Amino acid sequence: MRRNGIYQRSAQSVAMLVAVLLTLLAAGFSAQAADAAFQTWLQTVWPDAQQRGISRATFDLAIRGLEPDLSLPDLAIPGKETPPRGQAEFVLTPADYIKEPTIFRLAAQGRKLADEQRATLTAIEQRFGVPGNIILAIWARETDYGRQKDQRSALRVLATQAYVGRRKDQFREEFLFALKMLEDGHVKLADLKSSWAGAMGLTQFLPSEFYKHGVDFDGDGKIDIFNSVPDALASAAKQLVDKDWKRGQRWFYEVRAPKDVDCTTADPAVLLPIAEWIKRGFAPAYGRTLRQDELSEQASLLLPAGTYGPAFLILSNYYVIKSYNFSDLYVLFVGHLADRIGDPRSFETPWAQVAQLETVQLIRMQEYLTKRGFYSDKIDGKAGMKTRLALGAYQKAAKLKLDCWPTRAVVDHMAGG
Repeated sequence: MRRNGIYQRSAQSVAMLVAVLLTLLAAGFSAQAADAAFQTWLQTVWPDAQQRGISRATFDLAIRGLEPDLSLPDLAIPGKETPPRGQAEFVLTPADYIKEPTIFRLAAQGRKLADEQRATLTAIEQRFGVPGNIILAIWARETDYGRQKDQRSALRVLATQAYVGRRKDQFREEFLFALKMLEDGHVKLADLKSSWAGAMGLTQFLPSEFYKHGVDFDGDGKIDIFNSVPDALASAAKQLVDKDWKRGQRWFYEVRAPKDVDCTTADPAVLLPIAEWIKRGFAPAYGRTLRQDELSEQASLLLPAGTYGPAFLILSNYYVIKSYNFSDLYVLFVGHLADRIGDPRSFETPWAQVAQLETVQLIRMQEYLTKRGFYSDKIDGKAGMKTRLALGAYQKAAKLKLDCWPTRAVVDHMAGG
């Protein structure tokens, strides 16, 4: 019965949204029409908010004066072409994303914080099994150890994305969870700030993640990811554990790849014991000697810049960090920074000077690879792992130089084929 009620309200909401969008189109999406339609849409959220225990007083306070922020990226405004935001993780080369001066600065600050927060970090590792340096590195990457302050109203961001975003259903849920945070007294309305994507606090949680993984680690009776360093860091650790972090396992090992490395083996499906990779000519960086238990761990190869940079053997914890932000460069940044907090050495193999193709060229390449049967993932203009593997397969078939890195030359070759 309850489920049928939800379906009925959902159908009503969809009908209301269609009517709203038609109104916007007819009005040319003027500011006045947007505001009026937005207020109408907000009222369609109330039944679900009420069902989740949110009072009318809290709801009215939250939406009072709320207006959509149509300057946000990743919106789908009727009649207006708004390209998705180019996140740094997907538009920069590895060398540009993992900049040595940035890593050096954050590692130095991380060592100071490791001393200052030693008791907290030790307690977090004992409870969750996540090394303190990993949590510090996440904190650094997300908010520069709290220096970067979110200025946007989280409710405005989430409501706008739920109203005219590309992932309306997901953000509608997040908007409801944010309302619940207010209802439950976890944060005051004036302090409910977020990034452009709705992530909040020192380690950047979405509201739903707050309820799934939030921890009161300082023992004051409330979960405060905005101001409490112990709560924010422990919550980040719990999120990793909830996503299957393995205690005592590393996240990746840098290795020296053989000169004739086949970059198409840098595939998560090619999973081998580290000892087998070493037999195939991959040597741990800096002559590191691995323990027997490390040699038996299953790993796959990652070549984030194709053959033009460091090589890594990645383990299951690598993918756990990736669940925090779905980007290989993000994981490499966090993992490398965590290592640098304890070890001043950079990657043994430097990044070569390579250029990142423009999005339109990457889209053209992905479309060509799809048409020829090399690629079956989404066309997004990002040179991710699957795109690089598909490119390598094409290079093999076309008898081109095998480097698994998208260049203008290979796009031109496809255009002439």
